[in-house]
Amino acid sequence: MTPETRNTAAAAAHDYTDGDHAESEILKAARARGHDLGCPSVSTGAGAALRFLTAALQAKAVVEIGTGAGVSGLCLLAGMAPDGVLTSIDIEPEYQRSAKRTFAEAKIPPGKVRLIMGQALEVLPRLTDGGYDLVFFDATRTDYPRYHEHGVRLLRPGGVLAFDNVLGLGRVNEPGHRDQETTALRELAKLVREDDRLVSVLLPLGEGLLVAAKRLP
Repeated sequence: MTPETRNTAAAAAHDYTDGDHAESEILKAARARGHDLGCPSVSTGAGAALRFLTAALQAKAVVEIGTGAGVSGLCLLAGMAPDGVLTSIDIEPEYQRSAKRTFAEAKIPPGKVRLIMGQALEVLPRLTDGGYDLVFFDATRTDYPRYHEHGVRLLRPGGVLAFDNVLGLGRVNEPGHRDQETTALRELAKLVREDDRLVSVLLPLGEGLLVAAKRLP
């Protein structure tokens, strides 16, 4: 197999894996609203992975940084325990208004979602150490390295961190790209890889979903 053929086959496999997940009309409508607002949603594959992770963890407490139009929130909630609560942080009031509409259309009880408006780096220090099963980041990429330590602190042992869009549209593995966002994504990957408290894997879903489990004591 030539390199060109291998690359084509890999791209086709990626597209198939990422797209092999049916979504409800509510999710599709939320994606459309997110697009109109300029806040792209998680890919269908990444959304399915989030649903899988919350189900596998039997998650009762989840933090999401980057509410968007509520697409990732619905995916997280779909796998969470019936008495679970999602805490979602975003600085844009318009995004959270759109997310509220999404949750209402999906008939999510109000008590299952706690929306917090504010800068994540100001809100995260106020959340409980070791109080969460999963922490998901889909926000400003340049802040990802600073989110890392907050995420580890918030997780219970056995909990999972997840960072979306860590490949930077393919720029991360190209040395010539040294813009601020790409540099931050490389720094995050190094921090997670070298953190002895974590066991990580990069999943080829969307633009890359980096997940890491917090080791048991």
